[in-house]
Amino acid sequence: MANRRLYQLEHCTYDCKYHLVWTPKWRGKVLTDKYIKQELKHIFEQIARWKGFVIHQWHIGDDHIHLVMVIPPKYSVSYAMQILKGKSSAWIKKKVKKFPQGTLWERGYYASTIGLDEHMVKRYVENQHIHHRDIQTLGI
Repeated sequence: MANRRLYQLEHCTYDCKYHLVWTPKWRGKVLTDKYIKQELKHIFEQIARWKGFVIHQWHIGDDHIHLVMVIPPKYSVSYAMQILKGKSSAWIKKKVKKFPQGTLWERGYYASTIGLDEHMVKRYVENQHIHHRDIQTLGI
């Protein structure tokens, strides 16, 4: 467990890291605007501070979000996703009027715990821009 940080609450010590991925309801490239990406990062940082989440890595793609984050064990992953998606949808829709009524995000999400393969997952998230550039170059 070298280079792994342990976190503490009053009665527990933990390292609950997750790789979370979700998409907008409109699967097209609706997150391309730099302003939208900055606002999403800002609200994710505020939510993390408010709830005690720790964001280790993120990628806000044009059509999906990746977060590598620590969620304290007092919260379920589904609760964390409810807060992240609900608050960010309300916030961004107040700031940007181009989205239709209703929630910004698709109902589902992907969640995976991160164990010993943490560095591999972080590299994957960090290099998303290269991955998507290569796919576009291939015409896929």
